[in-house]
Amino acid sequence: MLDFNKPQTPTVESEEEKNKEREGRRMEIISLTKEIAERGEIFPFSGIDLKARTSLEADEAEYPGFTTPIGTILEAMKEHGMKVVLGKHPESGNVFILPANSDDIESDMVFAKFFLVSETKDTRLKKLISLDIERAKDSGK
Repeated sequence: MLDFNKPQTPTVESEEEKNKEREGRRMEIISLTKEIAERGEIFPFSGIDLKARTSLEADEAEYPGFTTPIGTILEAMKEHGMKVVLGKHPESGNVFILPANSDDIESDMVFAKFFLVSETKDTRLKKLISLDIERAKDSGK
């Protein structure tokens, strides 16, 4: 008989299912990002989550000069639009959004998970942001 007061141990099957789901999500992120990046598409700035901005500003205050200030990045996105790129290791599925006039992933990137899905017009970009948000929740980041 199951004791519902005790935490249940996940089954091997459920862990395998989760791993398959994670891998499928990663592959979909890579595919969507490649499609968008190869076309050189530029999107209008859709805004970022207020909590994310606050967190990025706190990181900036703690490590000044480490990256371009988030306010500067966001202003460049408003002025020039934004583009989607994969990092140096595309197989990781890490996707970055940069101002359209920048190629500096190290200093000018913002993770896709920080953008507002509700304000994004392009369906592929919406999907990409949603997948990155799901991945972050799944990994606890």
